[in-house]
Amino acid sequence: MTGDLSFRAGLKDVLPTVFGYIGVGLAFGVVAHTAGIAWWLVALMSLIVYGGSVQFVLATMLAAASPISAMLVSAILINSRMSLMSMTVAPYIKEESLLQNIMIGTLLTDETFALSMNKVNYTDHKLKPAWFHAANVGAYLVWMLATVVGALLGGLIPNPNAFGLDFAAVAMFIGLLYLQMIGDRSKPLVRQAQIVVVVMVMMYVLMRFFPGSTAMLIATVAGCLIGMGVERAHV
Repeated sequence: MTGDLSFRAGLKDVLPTVFGYIGVGLAFGVVAHTAGIAWWLVALMSLIVYGGSVQFVLATMLAAASPISAMLVSAILINSRMSLMSMTVAPYIKEESLLQNIMIGTLLTDETFALSMNKVNYTDHKLKPAWFHAANVGAYLVWMLATVVGALLGGLIPNPNAFGLDFAAVAMFIGLLYLQMIGDRSKPLVRQAQIVVVVMVMMYVLMRFFPGSTAMLIATVAGCLIGMGVERAHV
């Protein structure tokens, strides 16, 4: 990764991330096919919903004939963390137009957010719409295509977990976290590792009392507050 913020650089930087999208997208397509969802509905869901965890949940709820209201509430709760990520990205593009901010925020995902936070370590904490659009749109299109291919090939892969496809997203996030930690030279690696461990422990404890999406949101907010406190203590 370099300090280049061009559209071409965005496509290059997002390339390793989209390989994870391919694995998870294929797995979702297979799950959707098993749930009886047509490939064109899979494509429509990927284009409109565009959220891996939400789409897996919706596929399951559709198969169970759950009410639309329950699906809507579930989608909002699961993706509520995106508001925190958007607020974190906003200061880097505050000089851009409202339309640019809306376009970037609409296609922002966990992966492109992590990618952008890694990128600022190489760009003097600056981001440009061209770079962001390339990363967001590239990931968006690859995800849609991967889910459709998975749905079309669903009958050939009855058990995607047997191929380790269910671990693709986890492996992708581990890689992004690692790149973020080694790329951020403004903070000691040991301090960052300590915060990671604290968040992991909180997540483990919270999941005993809350649903996964709620536990994730609480752990994320708490981790941010703890990180701010630790950073101020070392200023």
